[in-house]
Amino acid sequence: MAGSRKNELRALFGGGLAPTEPARAPETKSMPEAEAKPAPAGEGALPPRSASGAVKAMGLSLGAMTREVEEARALRQALSEGERVVTIHPDRIDSSFIEDRLMLDGHEDGDFAALVDSIRESGQQVPVLLRPHPEKQGRYQTAYGHRRVKAAARLGIEVKAIVRPLSDDELVLAQGKENAERRNLSFIERGLFARNLVSLGFDRKVVGDALAVQKSELSRLLQVVESVPERFIRAVGPAPKVGRERWMKLGEILTREAKQHIATDVIHTERFKVADSDSRFQILFARLDASMKPEPAKPQELKDRKGQVFARVRREGKTKRIEFAADVDAAFVDEAAALLAARYEEFLTGRSAGKS
Repeated sequence: MAGSRKNELRALFGGGLAPTEPARAPETKSMPEAEAKPAPAGEGALPPRSASGAVKAMGLSLGAMTREVEEARALRQALSEGERVVTIHPDRIDSSFIEDRLMLDGHEDGDFAALVDSIRESGQQVPVLLRPHPEKQGRYQTAYGHRRVKAAARLGIEVKAIVRPLSDDELVLAQGKENAERRNLSFIERGLFARNLVSLGFDRKVVGDALAVQKSELSRLLQVVESVPERFIRAVGPAPKVGRERWMKLGEILTREAKQHIATDVIHTERFKVADSDSRFQILFARLDASMKPEPAKPQELKDRKGQVFARVRREGKTKRIEFAADVDAAFVDEAAALLAARYEEFLTGRSAGKS
């Protein structure tokens, strides 16, 4: 299986992606010549690259290789339909109008670092999809490829892109498709993405299509995001290993104002700040969950005439017990046990008589 994927990747990348039919000139409205310059000869297709170089540069897993094959096919289709690749400086590219990913300050995304290294060594292999900015002349807005744009900005190089006029709905669907196919959003990121789209007035069918979820699953996503105050979601971050049930439980706990005060203290601790996102969730959840448990009842102290404690009566749930101090004479313990047995018998007899 892995061998066939490698061969397919080699066939697609090693020989470039020349369109199967001559490319038609793009429409002026989608790529104004004054705004986007065509890539130099050969940049419309992926540059030659050996399979071993791809594996070395990106450390591709089988899943990553599969994604690149699918992206290469999509690019070949776009080129065959007359679209072309242009190069645009990242300073002229804005993010999508809708947020989808949570980022932790001071924490480098390992996948992103690997992407930067790959582009530094082998160049940008797959173009991003942009649209002309609907409000800012001469600028562009990202439909998908946000991480590649960010990586190009980090490296100080231009971005290879396909520019296409897109409606807001089309941009949202393209953005959702990228998230589903490349680097899946975590549960809470999907919830925020859905909430942000709904708050902007997008039809719920469009939101569901963007996230590739049914109506019932969309409702659950929105329910979770509504139950957890956003400041705590952003403090925790994407938490990719945390699913719906634990986020829901956290939301239930945070309905109490006192618990929100505790949570605020937790997210400002140094231990929380230096932790990764999944660990942040666990730190916060464990602290709040522990605070939900009732304090154990204090034992009743039995004292002698000098005020010294000689025994304690403990009540823990259905269990009750008497604990004598270590220095209490064993003979007294025996005598107390006998008296307690006799008194208990009298107690039961009296209760029986009262019921008759």
